[in-house]
Amino acid sequence: MAASFKIKRLRTIYILYWFLLTYIIAALVWWFIALSQQNKMMTDYKLGELNTAEQGYQKQVNKINEEKRRKTGQYIGEGVTFFLLIVVGAVVVFRAVRRQFKQSQQQQNFMMAITHELKTPIAIAKLNLETLQKHKLPEEQQQQLISNTLQEAGRLNTLCNNLLLASKIESGDYEITTEKIDVGELVTESVNDFTMRFPKRNIDLNVSSGIYLTGDRLLLQMAVNNLIDNAIKYSGKEEKVEVSVKKENDEVRLLIKDEGKGIPDDEKNKVFIKFYRVGNLHTKEAKGTGLGLYLTKKIVEQHNGHILLADNEPRGSIFEVKL
Repeated sequence: MAASFKIKRLRTIYILYWFLLTYIIAALVWWFIALSQQNKMMTDYKLGELNTAEQGYQKQVNKINEEKRRKTGQYIGEGVTFFLLIVVGAVVVFRAVRRQFKQSQQQQNFMMAITHELKTPIAIAKLNLETLQKHKLPEEQQQQLISNTLQEAGRLNTLCNNLLLASKIESGDYEITTEKIDVGELVTESVNDFTMRFPKRNIDLNVSSGIYLTGDRLLLQMAVNNLIDNAIKYSGKEEKVEVSVKKENDEVRLLIKDEGKGIPDDEKNKVFIKFYRVGNLHTKEAKGTGLGLYLTKKIVEQHNGHILLADNEPRGSIFEVKL
């Protein structure tokens, strides 16, 4: 109901916008025609007042016609200038309004997603703990419930960290602290954490030893976690996720490969936009808020690196970070 109302309101605003723009252009055309007619009438009047027998008659006719041409040129110049200003202003306003509506829609979708993302792990964790409290279950079932609860707690922790970091980055309040980091150790810790949370998932790790760089450990850990989490979310339960780290020349290369559905070419650059999620926001099966890849790109750029997205053959995606 609310969505239908917003669509109708948006349609009404666009109709009003185009009506006003058409009216302004029509008024400009009418102004030009009226001035041209007035100029012609004044010219005819002045020519009618001349005495054909008077000395210098032809000179005065030429002067009047020249004045007419000058005013016509003036009207055309002013009309073209006003028209261009109107068109430029209309384009700027149209884009600003469209961007505002798009941001509003994205924020609304984000709030819906974040509400769902917060409620789901809390509800699952609560249900699991209540089950453990009320029933004496076999050891295997207990461990399964505890594992599920840890998974949801990890999701909740990642989500909160992403929200807090996004807020600090947007406001410029986050100060990077640099230290020497063993990249292989950092990535291994992330993979081990996801292996514990998702014991049935196949995560293949290939890390070269002795790779170091200077940076913010917390931010880089979050960037790696977001990429691995993204690969797991958008891959099937039986599909493999590959994580590798190596050094080439003076660059550290981190590759995250998945065998999911992949990302269309026209959306490869959009996935790094804040709140953006691939496909239809109302039909996505994977959970998420559209913050992970946005934050990852911000973190990589703050460390003077860049992130690339390519297709994995025969299917899936490859995220490559170069630092």
